[in-house]
Amino acid sequence: MSEATASMTKSGTAEIVRSNDGEQMSVLGVGVRFLCHAAQTGQAWSLMETKVPKDAGPPPHDHPWDEAYYVVDGEVSFGLDDRTLVVGAGDFLYVPAGTLHGFCGASERPARMLIFDAPAHAEGFFRDAEREVREMPRDLAKVPGIGSRHRIRFMPPGAPRPA
Repeated sequence: MSEATASMTKSGTAEIVRSNDGEQMSVLGVGVRFLCHAAQTGQAWSLMETKVPKDAGPPPHDHPWDEAYYVVDGEVSFGLDDRTLVVGAGDFLYVPAGTLHGFCGASERPARMLIFDAPAHAEGFFRDAEREVREMPRDLAKVPGIGSRHRIRFMPPGAPRPA
């Protein structure tokens, strides 16, 4: 069997992404590396590795798809509906569709975390946010509009959850 590198191909093709390969971008201060693109799975799911610096991450939001998080190294603080918890290396967190959530790095060194979304929807938002949100905090006001184009609803910190 031959090895394939990380390139977007038709669904169903076996591929390997080496540790220094994969498309990389920066989204809201978080480094994102695509391990498996939505196109590779027929939009069924996607997988990203993230590097989350202390205090960086997305504001509270919800969307109509599931996400799962696995912290490889460091700590990440998650807001889930009305509670906050710190997730550390080796911990796994499942966030069902419709759950208000957000996260930020909680350790001095950037945390490494895997993010799995099913069905795959996050990739389009990440691409648009990287392209349009270039300077923080100046461009932060653009995030809700970008999110709405991708079925993500962002809430300001501390805002009550909309009905």
